[in-house]
Amino acid sequence: MAEKNQNPPPKFFQYAPAPWQLEGEGIILVYKFSKKWVETFGQLPARLQGKFKGGLGYLMLVNYKNSPVGPYNELLLIPGKFSPTGKQSITKIYVDSEESTQNGRANWGIPKNTLPFSWKEENGKSEIKVFSNDEVVFSCEVKSFGIPFPASTSFLPIDLHQFWEGTDFYTKPSGSGWGKLAKVKIKDLNPDFFPDIRLQKPLLAVKINPFRINFPISDHEL
Repeated sequence: MAEKNQNPPPKFFQYAPAPWQLEGEGIILVYKFSKKWVETFGQLPARLQGKFKGGLGYLMLVNYKNSPVGPYNELLLIPGKFSPTGKQSITKIYVDSEESTQNGRANWGIPKNTLPFSWKEENGKSEIKVFSNDEVVFSCEVKSFGIPFPASTSFLPIDLHQFWEGTDFYTKPSGSGWGKLAKVKIKDLNPDFFPDIRLQKPLLAVKINPFRINFPISDHEL
C-alpha cells in the first residue's frame, strides 16, 4: 500500500487534501443487519454483492460545524464488514456540500452525492431532512436523554475499505466526544434514494455532541 497522490484533481471547487480534522455533532444508530436484508435491500454496489460478512452496521447523521471545506451535513449507511478484507464500507452517503462530495471521493474513495439538508433544533429535538427537487427523501426526529458519557471510535470502530475509479482506499478514522442515549424516529424515507431501514430495529442510538474526528491520508492500491 502507498499514500494516495495529493495532487488536486481538475475542476475542484475547493481542494482540501487529507488529513482532515472535523468538529460537530452526530447521531449514530447501531444495527446488526442480516445478510438477507443487506443483499436484498442494502443497494450494494456490484463489487460488494455477495460479499457481506456481518459485523455491526451504522446509520449516521452528522452536522459538521468545522471542516476544511466549511460546515456541512451528512447522512450515511455502513451495513457492516465485507470480504475479502473484513473491513467496513460506506455504501450510501449524502452531504449538502459539493466541496465535501468531491474531496470525499478524491481523498478516501467515499461515494458521496450532494443533496440539500435541513437540520433544526427545536423543543429539545433535532429535526433532520434531506431533499431532492423539494421532495423530502429522508427525515427523522432525534431526542437525546440521560447522563453524558465519553464516546470514541474505540467503542464504535470504523475501519473503511472504499473503491472509487479503479482505486482501493483504506482509511481508519479516529474520534471522540461526549454521548447521550437517543430516541430516533425515522419519519420519511424514499427507497429510491436510501435503503429502507425503517423496519430494522437498532441495537443502540447515541447522540454525540460535541465530537472531534480525524480522517487521515488513505493508503491505496491501484
